[in-house]
Amino acid sequence: MDPAVLRHDMVDSLEHESKRCVESEAVSIAMREVPRHEFVADGHAAYADRAFERFGTRVLAPSTVGRLFEPLELTTDDSVLVVGAGVGYTVAVAAEIAGSRNVHAVDITRKLVYEARANLSAAGYEEVLVDCRDGADGLPQYAPYDRILVEAAAIEPPRALVEQLTERGKLVMPLGAPEQSLAAVDSSGTVERYGGCAFGPLLVDGEQAGTVERNRTHREDREFEQRDARRKRGWELDWIDWD
Repeated sequence: MDPAVLRHDMVDSLEHESKRCVESEAVSIAMREVPRHEFVADGHAAYADRAFERFGTRVLAPSTVGRLFEPLELTTDDSVLVVGAGVGYTVAVAAEIAGSRNVHAVDITRKLVYEARANLSAAGYEEVLVDCRDGADGLPQYAPYDRILVEAAAIEPPRALVEQLTERGKLVMPLGAPEQSLAAVDSSGTVERYGGCAFGPLLVDGEQAGTVERNRTHREDREFEQRDARRKRGWELDWIDWD
């Protein structure tokens, strides 16, 4: 079947009252235009409303993508940063709305950066800039941004990302652990919630998938110190006969 027909069917289902994941015209048009099969190599299954796994990351289901974009309220010519580029599909939707030259994306996993670049080029969005960075740091060289979209959860909005918003900018991301909610944050730090969700955590260097020998993170260092502090020393061990 023609992929364009499959895209229209997909978006029609997302707009149906049973889901209501897509409501705005801009998001609807963008998701009808972006060739999802260039990002998900599963043929017709690319347009099913389900998530996929690729290089240790989750490729979001179309309904989840719709939920992310609705509170983002992205418009033409907005400057955009996508944190967690993944395979590039969400980035392409942003580029379809705002224009490829206005969209920047980062991912902490280098292999995914190469994947996203290749997929975006194949889909016609080669002007999008994708870089390998720690997402919590954003991309200050190109700040400020009108919109920032984060595809990973954190307890609080990363300060660096909020500081990279324009005065009227908005950041959308999942907040909380273990219970999460989709949230929109403005440049003053005010948070508005949009219902529950379930995303993977925002990773720091050393936690990304595919590392041959993973570096210990600051969190792990603290855990090792705490474990070492509780460990019995030689004179405390019962099995040693000190006499």
